[in-house]
Amino acid sequence: MIPPLLTALWSYLRVRTFSGRVRDRAALALWQDRRLAAWLAKDVPRVDAFAQLRGQTVSLADLPVMDKATLMADFSRYTLPRITNAQGWAAFDGTRRMGDLTIGASTGTSGNRGLFVISEAERFAWLGAILAKAVPDVWRRRDRVAVLLPLDTPLYDSANQTGRLRLRFFDITGPVDSFAADLVGFAPTIIVAPPRILRRLTGLDLIPRRVFSAAEKLEEFDRTAIEAGFGVPLGQIYMATEGLLGVTCAQGRLHLAEDCLHFAFEPVGGGLVSPILSDFSRRTQIMARYRLNDLLRLDQAPCPCGSPLQVVAEVVGRADDIFVLPGPQGRVELTPDILRNAIVDADRGIDDFLLVQTGPAAMVLHLPKANLGQVGDKTLARLRRVLDRHGVAPGYSLDIAELTRHAGGKLRRVRRDFKG
Repeated sequence: MIPPLLTALWSYLRVRTFSGRVRDRAALALWQDRRLAAWLAKDVPRVDAFAQLRGQTVSLADLPVMDKATLMADFSRYTLPRITNAQGWAAFDGTRRMGDLTIGASTGTSGNRGLFVISEAERFAWLGAILAKAVPDVWRRRDRVAVLLPLDTPLYDSANQTGRLRLRFFDITGPVDSFAADLVGFAPTIIVAPPRILRRLTGLDLIPRRVFSAAEKLEEFDRTAIEAGFGVPLGQIYMATEGLLGVTCAQGRLHLAEDCLHFAFEPVGGGLVSPILSDFSRRTQIMARYRLNDLLRLDQAPCPCGSPLQVVAEVVGRADDIFVLPGPQGRVELTPDILRNAIVDADRGIDDFLLVQTGPAAMVLHLPKANLGQVGDKTLARLRRVLDRHGVAPGYSLDIAELTRHAGGKLRRVRRDFKG
């Protein structure tokens, strides 16, 4: 068996040198085709969900599209060790380990939580990949990495075994004041946190050399405040229960991790796509044609960094946060970016907001106290014009309320609470 740190080093070197070996989209497609063919023939049929494929030659298109509900209907069918839902949740609630396997879970933003399991080798391969993308100079520095997220995982512990990094996890389900002193004492050189947390950290005595936004939608007004506060460019790490999905390059553009995963894109209208991923780098749990709940806006322009990996212009939001409102000819769907742009373009003084669909034709706009009054009236008027232009039937309600500080969980500034 290859020692874990050698696995991490191999993964780091493979990802770090990928763009030099695979120089364009055509070469990338050929490389992915070879990886997918081997994975489909050898690894995918080993789990019960795809056992019928054993001995057959299949393409990715022959497999059905799955999602979190499919996976969690019977977790054992998609895992090589046949881990049941009950076993997975028991491990997650305990040590989050089953032998040499790591058990993790999503935060449950969409209302249902999903499990994942990875082997020791996969854990360190993940570490090597994220270091190659986010901290490529790890070999010549000894960084202190602060990860501020709502959920810890043994994945992060692997970084402390490299001898080059010290990583500490800070639980943001509590108030920032509860860990601020410890964070300052740790003096991180790299910080990874949601944008709403990063904005609050700019007031602390911290001097990081790199800062990454993660776990939540990054707004431009967040970016402006964070970069001004820390005095360094803000990077992005696009990550989910399903794995490492993307990291910004040296040019500040977000690239999908197509050197580790295959992405297909399902158009959803308005120039947006919903990604469907197949993770050919994992064998313990099979994620084949797995539809994510995210909405992406892709950028087809080549990146100056030279990478052939797909650029994402914007992670727009979640598919289940599309507002569904009545129209004269049926329902009208408005994606989060349409509503978000209407709000932030109404007045340059708006640097925080929340818009919630609370009923079949009811919405509430939350603005900071300083933005109520004239700014609030102007924003409501702009939102109404957008709603009318998109054909929302008259008679909807759009109220305004004072914004309170986000208490916990992932912040979604455009959120559909009404699911009827």
